[in-house]
Order: sequence, then C-alpha cells, then structure tokens
Amino acid sequence: MEGKNKTSALFTDFYELTMAQGYWKKSMNGLVVFDVFFRRQPFNGGFSIFAGIETLIDAITSFSFTEDDISFLRSQGMFEEGFLDYLKDFHFSGDLYAFEEGELIFPQEPVVRIHARLIEAQIVEGLVLNHCNFQSLIATKTARMWLASAKGSILEFGLRRAQGTDGALSATRAAYIGGASATSNTAGGKKFGIPVTGTMAHSWVLSFPTELEAFTSYAELYPDKSIFLIDTYDTLRSGIKNAIKAGALLYEKGHSFGVRLDSGDIAYLSAEVRKELDKAGFKDATISVSNDLSEEIISTLVSQKAPIDSWGIGTQLATGGTESSFTGVYKMCARTDNSTGKLLPVMKFSDNPAKNTNPGVKNVFRLYDEEGMARADIIALEDEEIECGKEYLYHHTMIDYRQFHFTASSVRPLLKKRLENGKRLSPPSTEKERLQESRKRMMDEMETFDDSYKRILNPHIYKVSITEKLKDLKMEFIKGRQESVFQSI
Repeated sequence: MEGKNKTSALFTDFYELTMAQGYWKKSMNGLVVFDVFFRRQPFNGGFSIFAGIETLIDAITSFSFTEDDISFLRSQGMFEEGFLDYLKDFHFSGDLYAFEEGELIFPQEPVVRIHARLIEAQIVEGLVLNHCNFQSLIATKTARMWLASAKGSILEFGLRRAQGTDGALSATRAAYIGGASATSNTAGGKKFGIPVTGTMAHSWVLSFPTELEAFTSYAELYPDKSIFLIDTYDTLRSGIKNAIKAGALLYEKGHSFGVRLDSGDIAYLSAEVRKELDKAGFKDATISVSNDLSEEIISTLVSQKAPIDSWGIGTQLATGGTESSFTGVYKMCARTDNSTGKLLPVMKFSDNPAKNTNPGVKNVFRLYDEEGMARADIIALEDEEIECGKEYLYHHTMIDYRQFHFTASSVRPLLKKRLENGKRLSPPSTEKERLQESRKRMMDEMETFDDSYKRILNPHIYKVSITEKLKDLKMEFIKGRQESVFQSI
C-alpha cells in the first residue's frame, strides 16, 4: 500500500509488465475481455462461496504507480523511458462485472468479467486473483464448518496461524462472510465491524499459584465475559471442579459463565463436563471447544450429540486447512481484431480438455424450480436471454454426451456491472455495511440449495451447463483448431 486508499500497481507479477511493454511497443492496446473462473471445488465439496470482490473494487479503483514505483522499475534495466512515462498515468479505466459477494459459486462459470484495454487488463490480473482466490477459499472453508456445526456459533481464532498480517485480516473478513460469528483478531474487529471475542490462555492459569485463583481472578475482572479454560492440569478432576467454584461466585452476583475445552476426547469430555455443570445447577453455563477442529471433526461431534455451544477454530479456518489455494484463473475470452476493430471470441486449448476455455463474452444465469430452489447455473453468450416457462436444452461444459432439458420457474442473472470506465457504479456503502450484506447473502442463498449439494462428504454435483449457442461456438473453435494450427507452421 502507498498511503491511505492507494494501492501500488507494483502489486502484479513481473511478466505482466514485460508483456505490457511489448503490447505498448507494438501498439496493441485494443479492448479485451477476461473471465475469472475456477476449475474444481476445494475440499472435495459441492459448493464454494464467492468473496473478495468488495476489497478488489476498492483496490482496483486506486491502482496506480508512484514516482518511487517508476524508479524501481527503471532500476531493473528492462523498461524504456517511453513506457515508464505511460505507466505514470496508469489507472484502471475499464468495466468490471461480478457475482455478488456471498453467492454460492461453481466450477467453470465466470464469477468476474473484465472489459478493458489490453495493457490494463494484463496488469491487474494478479490483483484480481489475489483478492478473490484467498478470500473465496476461506469463506468456503468457514461455510462448511458453519454447516457442519448445524449453523452454530463459529469463532475465528486464526490470527497466529494465518499467512502474514494481510492474510490474517483477509481471513477474518472472509470467515465472517462464510458464517463465523466473531473473531479474536482485534484489528479485524475494528476494521470490519466484526464482534471480537476471547477467553484466556493456558499461560493465564499457569501464572497463578492455583487454578482456582486464576479462575476467580478472571471472574472478578470480567464477570460478564468469563469462560474458563479447564484443561491446563486435568479437565475432570481439577478444571471443571474449580470452574464450578468460580462460577458459583458469579451466579451469586447474577452473572453466568462458560468453560472451554482445548484438548483430549472432546466428545467424551464435553458430555462429562455438561453432567457436572447440570448437577451443580448451572444448566445455562456454556461449553466452548477448540483444538485444531475441521468440518469433519465438527460434523462427527454434532452427530454424536456432543453438548457444545460454540466452536473456536484457528488453523483449519484461517489457512484453508487441507487446501492451500483456490483454483481461480484469469483467461482471455475475447479481443479486438486489429484489422476490423471488432471484438472477436477467443479460446484457449490444452492437452488436458478440462483446461479448454469457453470462448466469447458470457453471462451466467441461475435457474430455479417452482419451489424456489436452485437447479442449475447456465453459461450463455452475452446476447442470449433465458425465459421463464420455456424449455431449453443445455450441454455439459466439456461438450460430452451429457445434456438436459429444463424449464425454469424463475431465472436470475448473476454477473452484475460494478465498475464502468473505472468508476464504481453504486454509491459505496461503508466497508462494515457491505460485509454485513455479504454475510446475510451467503446465509439466505444457502437456503435455496438442496442439502445434497451441501453435504460435507460426497456431495451431489450441482449442474453448470452451457447453452446450445455457446456449445456451437465452442465446437467451431474445436473443429477449426487443427487447420489453424497447421496453417501457422
């Protein structure tokens, strides 16, 4: 960052700049269109949650080179002065279309679409993917945990395990979109308006002569926020007994309390602790658990009816756990023909057919049945419309034998124009308000998908298909590929 509300355009891969200089020298700076999409669901899941677009819009509208940035590029010995002069006035002046933050998203569909001059579109690639990939990964991970907990209270405790300070803040933001109800990240709480929470560490207990004194001292300080960590010495023979003694003093003054488990057999210990609390008359005392929890562990504990009120999750949530990254990519789908000035579709081919792209400028529509449940997402060319009450034939994105007919009761376009000529279209609400809207959208949209798509293990695959017209265009490219390749040799 270069000061408040300014993003350094050096936040890009170096080859973007070397290509950009090549385009500049060859006067190749016509209008192009790029799609952002991803190829597979993380965590072997059935859905992902889109996040990061709001922070991207803030960043891309302030993306520019400072004099110091230009000096750094000059020192690399790769760039001509004329190109560096061009970069001094660089800013993103294109259009951006995107899904709303918090939407459920699926492989192959464009979730962001960039219309810009070639040099601009190339330089912002890294910025676009950086914001959307990581936050979508963490929002998805959190949503899986939220569902596994039967939509319980998920507390994000990942600051100390996150990838750097920016990673910690981005993870806190994305986790809230994905369903977390609070964070331990104090800076994130201030920046994003997320409730902050925290109990005590084992070091607090070890700092006092006795466990009981540690608990009672904490209760004196925070009578309305006392959650005692009871596994420092022995959960059942010591921790819960001292917690009950300290809790009794709180109850005498009209306060309640809770306990936290951070080790051991959580299912067994939570059940035994609940028995002890109930026997002592503290039926409203809460039990919070932590200890490297994953959605699979949470799901198992819920299925065993473990009496847990909240889930403190750090490493697995803030880092993505078993997935190191989201598979979002940025691919050109249309460019200006230098001879005619017209925008022409383009298609990338690969020896791996799954990496072939869908050509042309495209929209995405979500189709709903008569009960308001989402049944399929359809990728269509820009000039296509899908009418309610009309039957259409749709094809698999890889153009194999799979196809289906469907008549939608309602249709919702998913790509919305967010930037025009580099300017935000809608008045910017506050960052905190936008985050609340994104979180609510995730929860509301989740209700429109059948539970089979949301299973933690072996989910049903949601349909993402292409229209007949897009299929035909793709087939034209495939059939013409061999001839065009050999003509160029």
